[in-house]
Amino acid sequence: MRMEPRQQLLGIWKATALATWRGRKWAWGGRDGANSISDAEQLLCLLMPATQLGDRFGLDRPEQTNEDVLTALKPYGNHLDIPRRVADALREYFDRYSEDGRPVFAGGSYFRSGNGAPVTDEQRRFDIVDSYAMSVTLSLATIGFVRVFRTSVRTETLRDRLRELEVAASVRLSAAMVGLLRSFTINVFDAEGREGRTLVDTVNQGGLSRRIVVERLRTELRDTMASFREVLIGSGQVSDDGLEGPDQLFECGWTWGIAVGAPPIETTEKIGDQREGFAEDKPYLYFTVTALDAIEDLWSERTRILGLLNEEQQRLARALQLRYDLTGQYWATVATFGDGKWPIEDIPWRTTDGEQSDYFTLLVTSLAVKGFVKERSSDAGLTRVGRILRELASRAKVSRRPVDNDPAVTLHAPGVRLLLGTSVPPDGGSDAEIGSSDDEPGMDLSLSWVVSEFAPLLLQRTATIAGLLTSAEERGELLELADEVWDHLENRTIKDGPGRDLWDQPRNVFNEVEAVFDDPSWYFTQRVVQGLVLVGQTVDRPPQPSRQIADLARYRLLEAEHLFDQQLLNTPSTSRNRLSALRTKLARAREIMAATPATAETLVSEVLAKLDELTAAAQDVSKGS
Repeated sequence: MRMEPRQQLLGIWKATALATWRGRKWAWGGRDGANSISDAEQLLCLLMPATQLGDRFGLDRPEQTNEDVLTALKPYGNHLDIPRRVADALREYFDRYSEDGRPVFAGGSYFRSGNGAPVTDEQRRFDIVDSYAMSVTLSLATIGFVRVFRTSVRTETLRDRLRELEVAASVRLSAAMVGLLRSFTINVFDAEGREGRTLVDTVNQGGLSRRIVVERLRTELRDTMASFREVLIGSGQVSDDGLEGPDQLFECGWTWGIAVGAPPIETTEKIGDQREGFAEDKPYLYFTVTALDAIEDLWSERTRILGLLNEEQQRLARALQLRYDLTGQYWATVATFGDGKWPIEDIPWRTTDGEQSDYFTLLVTSLAVKGFVKERSSDAGLTRVGRILRELASRAKVSRRPVDNDPAVTLHAPGVRLLLGTSVPPDGGSDAEIGSSDDEPGMDLSLSWVVSEFAPLLLQRTATIAGLLTSAEERGELLELADEVWDHLENRTIKDGPGRDLWDQPRNVFNEVEAVFDDPSWYFTQRVVQGLVLVGQTVDRPPQPSRQIADLARYRLLEAEHLFDQQLLNTPSTSRNRLSALRTKLARAREIMAATPATAETLVSEVLAKLDELTAAAQDVSKGS
């Protein structure tokens, strides 16, 4: 790889420290202003590498902090100052986004108008799944950071402050988990309705009759449908007969906020009052992927080892994992339905409301891969997904040069706009402007959410699949794609001003983009950091062993050990010292055979070559005598 995730992350840390520490205090907000999501993204630019890439980026053991980390974060102070500054910023964040003891998850300044009318203060206060998801990741990172850092602290005052910070993070974590449970939804519809026809047309790549497609789709999803009866808490419940009809289809995932009609969650956690549901009771691809990424953090290795969840949070996590599994199974089935061409290979993906975009294909690819991982899919399926990612990179002008007035540019700037359906009272309300009233009666579409994460999300998924592949050739090709995506992203950094060396300046790559920015987008920068963290984790993992190389290595090892035993038999005791190095190499080869068969095979080859030299030398001596 040309990428050097360690150096690139250190560069981002240096730029982040300069952007966030001004006048000896933390500077909140960025290009889009301060809100519960943007400020969490800002903090995660520091905490994700620090908590997910091991000691090499660790900040929680001050005496062990690496010199290059101290250099990058020098604006915060020395090795003792850095973790204290981070802890103070975290405490300020949890205080800022809490009202009367209840954590606040409002979208705030990230909300955009859906119909040209100004976004109201009431709308800005709507909770949103992005905030729940970011809060899960941030709260877990905070709890882990505090627990380790506290062991290095000697002053009781600071230890007390850290305990208070852990409590605040734990409360926000519980509230975010409850929010995710109440945002899950199952949308049931008739196969002959608009949504059903769109879904059937999307998955029907073999030209089968609609009746056969519906029957096969229901058959392949029967285990998922049966499991819905286990969804007992939160939203997303269906009646016993809700999916019984032979013409009933469905989709599942996360809507953008608390779903309309979502019941409160009974919990012993002190999270405050639970708000009424307001979000359209249908899944959105973007918020589904966002939620699933966060849920994965709840059962990560670090979460388990440090015991970051209390007993009640473990109960909530199990409920979320059930929804995770069902969603992954559903989208993996739909995305790869049929015996020939997969639906996700028919780019762009069409959602059941008729929208289509390359960005939706990338999101569905993300969901399908989560299903593949659960089912431990073979390289064949992952390789096909890798080809889709390469095509998306080309179509989105990430790995290719854009042409004049290229429509693909809108994927990056301004991004894809998602209309957020909001429940409207039966009378329609006096001041609500209803959009698409013919298709969505009772839905207010005056809010929207703009997503421009295509390139960093492409980097994340490329790194994830590369880490799952066992084929060295396919893995290498995907890592080459990751390099191309990184080249694109690196060209989009801000060159001057408060956001220097952070993101995003799409005009650097796309000439027709007119906007020029000085302040960083923490939304975009955090997603780039997440991509680099995933690349770092992929590189750090042992390579996936190749079965063919492993078989060859085992055969050669057996031969080498047999020839070595023969050499021992024919070598006088006084001359056996020269064989000790060969014995050591053979022992090492057997030790690492399972994890790194190619390296083991190399060691065995060296032994075989030396044994052959010894055998040839002995034959020459024999002939001479």
